[in-house]
Amino acid sequence: MTDIPEALRDAPQAKPRGTWRRPLILGLLALGAVLIVVLPALLTPRPQTSTAQTPQIAPANPANPRPTNNSPANSTASPGASPDQILGHYRYDEAPESELEPITASGDIKMRRGAAEKFQAMVNAASADGVSLVPISGFRSIEDQNHLFFDVKAERGQTASKRADVSAPPNYSEHHTGYAVDIGDAAQPGTNLSQSFETTSAFKWLQQNAAYYSFEMSFTQGNPEGVSYEPWHWRFVGDRKSLETFYRARKK
Repeated sequence: MTDIPEALRDAPQAKPRGTWRRPLILGLLALGAVLIVVLPALLTPRPQTSTAQTPQIAPANPANPRPTNNSPANSTASPGASPDQILGHYRYDEAPESELEPITASGDIKMRRGAAEKFQAMVNAASADGVSLVPISGFRSIEDQNHLFFDVKAERGQTASKRADVSAPPNYSEHHTGYAVDIGDAAQPGTNLSQSFETTSAFKWLQQNAAYYSFEMSFTQGNPEGVSYEPWHWRFVGDRKSLETFYRARKK
């Protein structure tokens, strides 16, 4: 220190060149860091707030599911069943009296006109072959069927399902249509309305020839309706009305 003149020692010392720039640079760097963080948030558009209300979806209620196209509302039918079917039998309308014609000389057994004509032709053809087809029952009213089902059921002490194996409930018999007929063999009357009818010449002739006259057996062995096998029960399906009557019933 003694080598520096006193005048110079007391004079203000000059700051080194460039020392003022350091705080400025640090300040700029800090500002840049802030802008990097804040600027994207400022530039990002804020989502618009909608005034529309979001529809509220009610929670599913397993105890009361909503109806779908495959499960109609207010249906009382059990799963897999039709409201027009009961105990394996389908519902049929009763034929008008004006459309019925007798198929016996006494006139007590009748069928619809077209079915009656074909049945008579079938009887004549069988007779020509030495076979005697005998009509046992044709058209039946709902009132007649009521007796055959409920009264006979009570007389025999049968359950409804047991009775339905061999006799349809009223409103559900093919005989109401005027297209159905029970057939016997005049040569073997003991087989009438019995499964043993299948052993007769009449049954064998029907198997081979009935289709030529538009008749078919209604309740074959193992039929999907679950009705007992009835080889004596045949129905006419030889015109549009009869065909729709039986085959539309199975689509309901």
